[in-house]
Amino acid sequence: MINITFPDNSIKSFNQIPTGMEIAVSISEGFARNCVAMKINDQLKDLSAQVQSDCAVSFITTKDEEGLDILRHSSAHVMAEAVLHLYPDAKLTIGPVVEDGFYYDIDMAPISEEDLVAIEARMKGIIDAKTEFTRKVVSKSQALEIFKDNPFKLELINELDDSQEISLYQNGQFIDLCRGPHIPQTGMIKGFKLLKISGAYWRADQSREQLQRLYGISFFDKKQLNQYLTLIEEAKKRDHRKLGVKLDLYSFHDEAPGMPFFHAKGIDVWNALLDYWRYEHKKAGYVETKTPLMLNKKLWVQSGHWENYRENMYTSVIDDEEYAIKPMNCPGGMLLYKTKAYSYRDLPLKAGEIGLVHRHELSGALSGLFRVRAFHQDDAHIFMMPSQIGEQVLNVLNLAKRIYSRFGLDFHLELSTRPKKSIGSDQQWEEATNGLKAALDQYGQQYFINEGDGAFYGPKIDIHIKDALGRTWQCGTVQLDMSLPERFDLTYKGQDNEKHRPIMIHRVIYGSLERFFGILVEHFAGKFPLWLAPVQVILLPINQDLADHAEQIKSQLESFNIRCEVDARSETLKKKVRDAQLNYIPLIVTIGDKEKETQTLSVRTLDGNVKMGLTIDDFTQPVLHHIKERTLDEAIF
Repeated sequence: MINITFPDNSIKSFNQIPTGMEIAVSISEGFARNCVAMKINDQLKDLSAQVQSDCAVSFITTKDEEGLDILRHSSAHVMAEAVLHLYPDAKLTIGPVVEDGFYYDIDMAPISEEDLVAIEARMKGIIDAKTEFTRKVVSKSQALEIFKDNPFKLELINELDDSQEISLYQNGQFIDLCRGPHIPQTGMIKGFKLLKISGAYWRADQSREQLQRLYGISFFDKKQLNQYLTLIEEAKKRDHRKLGVKLDLYSFHDEAPGMPFFHAKGIDVWNALLDYWRYEHKKAGYVETKTPLMLNKKLWVQSGHWENYRENMYTSVIDDEEYAIKPMNCPGGMLLYKTKAYSYRDLPLKAGEIGLVHRHELSGALSGLFRVRAFHQDDAHIFMMPSQIGEQVLNVLNLAKRIYSRFGLDFHLELSTRPKKSIGSDQQWEEATNGLKAALDQYGQQYFINEGDGAFYGPKIDIHIKDALGRTWQCGTVQLDMSLPERFDLTYKGQDNEKHRPIMIHRVIYGSLERFFGILVEHFAGKFPLWLAPVQVILLPINQDLADHAEQIKSQLESFNIRCEVDARSETLKKKVRDAQLNYIPLIVTIGDKEKETQTLSVRTLDGNVKMGLTIDDFTQPVLHHIKERTLDEAIF
């Protein structure tokens, strides 16, 4: 007799050893049709696995995120099978699930996006055949024999310990090295699409083989696929690289790959972002500091960056000594702290810095403002006593919430724990991780655990914002660090008149200003709220005779720090209005003879509202109020 306990604590008994599918069917056939995999005592298994003893069983269904990941991993196998059918000489490497779908890296002759049509057609045939995924455990020697013609699989197998279990999955004639689990059969893939091809190096090593990376997406429901493809099309329209050029905000040049150039209008948005950042941080008790761009190697050795981050750093030799351009601001912040003696009365000490940092990224990874080599971090370091950890983490989370809400951005939280490559003792990591957990529990918002993704010097809370299209972006982070204060021998004098070691928080909210800028361009689709708009008001004289009058009004508005332009081109008013709308200028002011005579303005907003006969005062007061409040509300008058 096998007794199965379900999540609701109900129990079912089976006279014979059941499979996961048989257990699911015993609940109902409709339920079983929507099951993807199961967990036996929290261990993820295929539905074909047998349950051989009393245990707790739960099911992963088509409605679960885990279920979607399993579907997409299975889809990667289907895609790989289709590629091998069409290109028999291709060699498979790895095919993981990623945040938005799946990919497979394949050693093969380059193909084009036109070739994806044939691969999709073959995939459809495999899916329609509803072939089952079956699992088989083999010895290391058996695995080496099966994959003897694939050097990439052999490399992976040879890295395994002889005691490790090696599993294979087969669907139809296709066999792949895989941990699993997989969906029961290929017919569960109801909607799929191959998205693009890119190049990749085996194991991200430029000295290794260059591979073809095929990306795809799949769903349990074709309707979900159509919704996703619609979202992709909308995202293309919002592409910050195209909108940035159209709106004259920034540009990219081969002479400085990964290092964006900001134009005058882009700097207007940039400064508005920084002004708001400074406003909120001053209210929250931060001081602003600045540290050098380049620092001696000795500092980076002391901080641990030289050992743990050297491959991402740009270096130079000056006066026979090695220096590095900073990839992070924190070591400079340690030196600033050491310039004074602090007591417990001075803590917490909050120091912010808009620091320019450089990190080496592979050229193929560069992407507009989203992945760059030079960027500004809105860094801040909080030095505090251990008793202040919870309060200060909560303060940072509340500050982040205030700032993100100003842009209409929601967010979720993840706690990232100790990575394999790290510094500090087990006790320091345990104390720091528990400190962040306690603060998150007190904050009260649901959070997720992201195992092994912390910084090398401490655990962190990652803040993932959600934009207008529902896409998530990791921007803010709160990192608790007990290691750097020890490495730099930072101290403060306690109430007992003895020296104590401060605890430190590293935190960013915008993250990379460049990346946050790009996110906002796409979030607002280029249509910035009034307070952020690079051009807030455009004046349209209806003829050349009125250009001087328009310039006078421009001077008046600029005296109030309202960003303003005059369009004095000899175009029709209709065309000038249309051009202003296409450039998303919030306030379009028409100036004719009547307006000049009465000293008034006729104003059109982007949402189509028109106000006529406004005096300069009638106009500037609500505009200045709107800008001061930094509101997202489009209703100005």
